[in-house]
Formats: sequence, C-alpha cells, structure tokens
Amino acid sequence: MSPTTTIFPGSTKSAASANINREETPFEAFAGICSVLVVGLFIMTFLAQNFLIPSGSMKNTLLIGDHLMVDRITLMPQASWMPLASYREPKRGDIVVFYKPVYQPGIDQTDANGTPQYTPLVKRLIGVPGDHIHLRNGVVTINGVAQPVGFAQPTTPDNFNEFLDDFPAVPPTPEIGATESWAASFPNVVQGGDLVVPPGMYFMMGDNRHNSLDSRYWGFVPRANIIGRPLFNYWSFNARDGQLEQTGLGHNLAWISHVLVHFFPDTRWKRTFHVVR
Repeated sequence: MSPTTTIFPGSTKSAASANINREETPFEAFAGICSVLVVGLFIMTFLAQNFLIPSGSMKNTLLIGDHLMVDRITLMPQASWMPLASYREPKRGDIVVFYKPVYQPGIDQTDANGTPQYTPLVKRLIGVPGDHIHLRNGVVTINGVAQPVGFAQPTTPDNFNEFLDDFPAVPPTPEIGATESWAASFPNVVQGGDLVVPPGMYFMMGDNRHNSLDSRYWGFVPRANIIGRPLFNYWSFNARDGQLEQTGLGHNLAWISHVLVHFFPDTRWKRTFHVVR
C-alpha cells in the first residue's frame, strides 16, 4: 500500500504545490487579457467615462486640457438591472456632462456622412423643472432669491453684456448666436420677466459666464441628455482655447508630438486627482 500524505492546517505542503511552477498557457493568458478588457469596457460604458475639457467656458472651475473621470451612475435614470446603485435627480449647482440638445452649423461637428454629432458638454446646472430664473447685472435669481456669485465669473462694467447679464430681458436671436428654434420658442417660457423651466428640462450655464455658449443660446437640456457628473481630474495638460477642438490626422499627430515633448513642463501637476466641485 502506498503511503498517504496527510495535510494538516498550517502545513507547508499541499497537493497544489506541485503546480506552483506550472507555466501559464497562451490560452490562459489570452483569457486573462480578455477578462480585463471586458471589465474595463463595462466600467467605461456603464459606470464611468473620461471627458476632456476643450474650451474655457467653465474657467476657472475647469481648465482647457483637464481630463475628467465622469460618474455615469448617480444621475442616470434608475435601472432594475443595477438595484444597489445610488441614484438621485440632478440638483442645482451640480456640474454635469450632457449632450448638447441642438446642432449648430459652423460650431458643432458632423461625421463622415455629414450627420450632425450632438456634442458632449460640461456646464453647471442652474435651474431645475419649475424654477423661475432671471439675471440682473450678472446675478442669478431663482424663485425670487438672489444666488451668491461664488464660483462664477463676476460681472464688471468692463465685461457687462446686456443679453448675458440681464437674461431673459433681452430675447435670444440668431444674430447674437442663438439657435433659431430657441429664439422661436423663447416667448412661450417667459413669465413676468422670468424664464420658467419646463418639466423634464434643465437650464445650464458655464462658470465663465461671458465666454460660454450655454442654455442662454440654445435652450433647455432634456433629462435624457444628461450623461453624468465629473468626479475628479486625473490629468491636466496646458492647452490654448480651441487647440483641442481641431480635427484631422495632421493635427492629431502634431498634438501627440507636442504632448510627448512637453509632457512634464506642461502637465498641471497640482490639478492631478483634483476633486471637481
């Protein structure tokens, strides 16, 4: 009878010890890589998404060249397939990423077939459904209560703009850059000098209020257009206004070369993992 090996708790020997030095097969390695890719794809599709700031409309809260990690769960409509996730409705003051509700020729892009692309934007949520909003000299008043300027660019005699700072006293028109659809529907949502946010809609503005194409120009954002909210800035690289909005192979190659050469001096290291508020 062959001897029997008994494994006691704490023993340094086990039947698995014979396999410690076994090399991983190519199939196992491939399966491991696929598992990582599937998990990563799930996270980037359903849970989180990266987002690049290409313009200065949220300056100084967000800067051109900030790379954000966006939470896609909290503000999404509640789903039965993910019952343990924490959901809530968008609130005033939230910074949100959303799809622009309209297409503006000459500003927004098209795909290779000429189909309009609805641009993802990031702005601050100013008004929720039912809110009565107006601006006087740049100060936002919601439901009769003036809001602190706080994060927003202040209005001064030098930067005062009647349309932007006394909205909606001056109606939007295509001549000042507003969309035709917004200009046409605008009178229907103004009551007693206030803009009234309809059900299922949200009013957005950039913190850089005198250099922001926002709801004042193209109207409300439907609930379904909201993608999520930025969590933190995982990398920030110095770039000029408009530099990251250019397209084309030549520009992309030139930009990659620029980043490789200037990675260390032009990375804003103090903004790394900076929490977005």
